[in-house]
Amino acid sequence: MNHQFQDEERYLRAQKRVKEIKGFYRHLLWYVIVNVLIILGVVAAYGWDFSKIFTFNAYSTALFWGIGIAFHWIGVFGKSVGFSKKWEERKIKEFMDKDKF
Repeated sequence: MNHQFQDEERYLRAQKRVKEIKGFYRHLLWYVIVNVLIILGVVAAYGWDFSKIFTFNAYSTALFWGIGIAFHWIGVFGKSVGFSKKWEERKIKEFMDKDKF
């Protein structure tokens, strides 16, 4: 009976983790979509006048929202940005498993 409870608890933790990761990637997707539209809007409004399209106002949304994305990343994936030792070991095992005859 205790084993079944532990399995259910692990499942619920894993389900929560998947939702957190999906939430981050949705946030990132909307960040990209909205900022591409803003950049296209700025270019449409000012043409290719570099003095107007390369201003702080044109990219402030991307900058500040990007800071928010960075904090969301840390909240979901932790402080280890990049390729951790654990990631390397997982990838090595994955490639070794694929290389079996």
